[in-house]
Amino acid sequence: PVLAGMNGSAIENFSCVVYNIFLMNCTWQAGRDAPADTQYFLYWQNSRDDEEMECDLYVKDENRRNMGCIFHNVTIGTEKAYFLVNGSSNDSLIQFYDEYIDLYK
Repeated sequence: PVLAGMNGSAIENFSCVVYNIFLMNCTWQAGRDAPADTQYFLYWQNSRDDEEMECDLYVKDENRRNMGCIFHNVTIGTEKAYFLVNGSSNDSLIQFYDEYIDLYK
């Protein structure tokens, strides 16, 4: 099912900012009802022809939970980029979050 997982466990307030053309910083907040042990993982795809890439440098909060990502050597295309943040927890299934974003704007 598309929305499998506990309601309120998906990330919130997802945002990405591109700096100096080649550096992209993405941030998010934990789902309001996510279990304390939830860990999130970010993947993005610049265009349909590109491979999906996982974050290589996560930004962690005080609980060591991934709450952001820094991408280096980013190439911005004219298509919408696809972002997916999924999560895992020992307590329950975590809903994923996905979005298409026009980065070049």
